[in-house]
Amino acid sequence: MEDGTTPHDTDTNAADPALAPFRQPVFRAVWIASLVSNFGGLIQSVGAAWMMTTVGGTPQQVALVQGATTLPILLLALWAGAAADNLDKRKVMLWAQLAMLALSAALAVLAWIGWLSPAILLFFTFAIACGTAINGPAWQASVSDMVPRAALPQAVALNGMGFNIARSVGPAVGGAIIALAGAAAAFLVNALSYVGLIVVLARWRPVRPPRLLPREQLGGAMTAGLRYAVMSPHLRVVLGRAAIFGIGASAVPALLPLVARDLIGGGPLTYGLLFGGFGLGAVVGALVLQPLRRRWSTEGVTTLASLVLAAGAIGAGLGGSLLLALPAMTLAGAGWVFALATLNVSVQLATPRWVVARALALFQMAAYGGMALGSWLFGIAAQDHGPAIALMLAGGVLIVSALSGRLYPLSDTDDVSLDPLDDWKEPDTAVPVDMRSGPITIAVEHRVAPEDIVAFLALMSERRRIRMRDGARHWLLSRDLADPTLWVERFDFATWLDYVRHNQRRTIADAENQDALRRLRIGGLPSVVHRLIERSVGVVPTSLDEPTTREPMTDPTRAA
Repeated sequence: MEDGTTPHDTDTNAADPALAPFRQPVFRAVWIASLVSNFGGLIQSVGAAWMMTTVGGTPQQVALVQGATTLPILLLALWAGAAADNLDKRKVMLWAQLAMLALSAALAVLAWIGWLSPAILLFFTFAIACGTAINGPAWQASVSDMVPRAALPQAVALNGMGFNIARSVGPAVGGAIIALAGAAAAFLVNALSYVGLIVVLARWRPVRPPRLLPREQLGGAMTAGLRYAVMSPHLRVVLGRAAIFGIGASAVPALLPLVARDLIGGGPLTYGLLFGGFGLGAVVGALVLQPLRRRWSTEGVTTLASLVLAAGAIGAGLGGSLLLALPAMTLAGAGWVFALATLNVSVQLATPRWVVARALALFQMAAYGGMALGSWLFGIAAQDHGPAIALMLAGGVLIVSALSGRLYPLSDTDDVSLDPLDDWKEPDTAVPVDMRSGPITIAVEHRVAPEDIVAFLALMSERRRIRMRDGARHWLLSRDLADPTLWVERFDFATWLDYVRHNQRRTIADAENQDALRRLRIGGLPSVVHRLIERSVGVVPTSLDEPTTREPMTDPTRAA
C-alpha cells in the first residue's frame, strides 16, 4: 500500500472476473477491514434496536432507531459527496472512522453505567450514522482509485457482498452478545471494529493525477452536483425509483425487533436470527446478481427486486413462527440487495468521475431518505395497528415501486463512455484574463440550411441540456433576422475558471451531439466562437490591458 502503484499497474484478468478486484492489494486490504467494521456496525444496530425495547421505548421509538440510522444520509450525503470530489478521499474516510470510534466507545460507557434513555440512545445512533454518511460517498468513489475501470462493477458487487456477509452473521452474533453480556458489550465490539480500517487507511498512499484547476468551493460543488442530476434524465429516474423503493423497503429492518418480540414471542437471539436470515438472503442475492444482470435489463432486475422484497415483507407479517418468518426474511434480503446494488452500479456507470461522489451521495439521499420517511410512517402504523398491518402496507408500497417502472423505466448505461473527451485546449486571449475574470459570455455561430432546421433544433435541445448540466448559465438560441441561415447560441459563466471547468467536463458520449451538429452546418464549416467578458461602464480601470483581478495568469492548462 506504500509502493505508489496505481490500480492500473497490475493485471486484473483473473480466472474468475467477479473476483478480479481482489488482485489489487489495496482493494483487498480495505475490503477485509471494511468487512470487520461492517460486523461491528451490524452488532451496533442490533444492540441499539434491542436496547430501545428494554429502556422503555415505544413502538414508534423502536422504529425511529432505523430512522436515526438513515436520516443523516439525507442531511449530509451531498455535502460529503462534494467534500469527497474535492478533498483527499482517504483523509475524509479516516477522520470519519476516528469520529465513529470515539462515539461508539462513549455509547458503550453510557450503556455500561446505566445512563441510557430512549433520547440519548437515539442521539448517539444519529451521531454515529453521521460518520457513516460522511464516510460513504468517499468510500464508494475511492473504489475507482483501487481498481481499473473495467473491474468497477465487480468491485461494487464485492463491496455489497462484504456488507451482506456481515449482515448474514453479524446480527445473530449481536443477539448472542446482548443475551450473554448486554448491549454495552455490543457497543464496545463496534468501537473496536473501526481500528483495522483506520490502520489500513492511515497506511494507504494513493497516487492521484495532479490537480490542474483549483478546488471547487463546497457550496458551489454541491450546486454543481444537484445541477448535474437535474439535467441528467437517467439519474433523475434512478433517484426517483430509489426513493419509492426506500420507503417500502424500510419497514423490514425497522420493524424486525417487533416481529421478533410481538409476532413470534422471542428475544434478542430470535431477533438476531431473523436479521441473519435477512443477511443470508442478501448474500445469496449478491452471488446471483451478476448472472442475473447479464441476462436481464436493469429495469427487469429492479422490478424483480421490488416484488421479491414485497413478498418477504408480506410473508413476515403473515407468519407467526420463526420457521415461517426466516424464509420471508431470506426473500426480503435478496430483494434488498438486488435493488440497491443494481441502482448503485447504474449510478456509477452513468456518471463521469468528476461528479461521481456527489451522484452517489444523491442516490444515498434518495434511497435512505425514503427509508427514514418509511421508518417513521410504518412505525406509526405499527403503533396504531400492529406490526403485521404495517408490513402489509409496506408490501403494497413495494408493489407500487415495481409498477412505477412502466412509467419511468431504467435505461441500461453499461456501454456509455463517460471518459473525458480531452479535445479542448484553453485558448489564448488578446485581452488578458485570469481564473477569476468574469462574467464571461460565449456566443457560438452556427450556419444551417433551412431544410435542416428541424434536425438542428432537436440537436440544440440536447446541446442545451449538456451545456447547463456542465455549468453553463442562461443558455439561449437566437436566429439572425437578416441572415436566415445564421443561428447564435449564447450562454455565460460567472468566471473564466467556470468556463474552463465546463469544457473539461465534456465526455466521449457528448461528442455524438457535437459531431451531428458539425455535419448539419453548411459546408461542414466549423462554428465561430466569440468569447466575451462583461465590463461596467460606470467604473474606469487603471489599465484596459489588465484583468479585473490584476493577478498573473498561472493556470497550467493554458494552451501554448
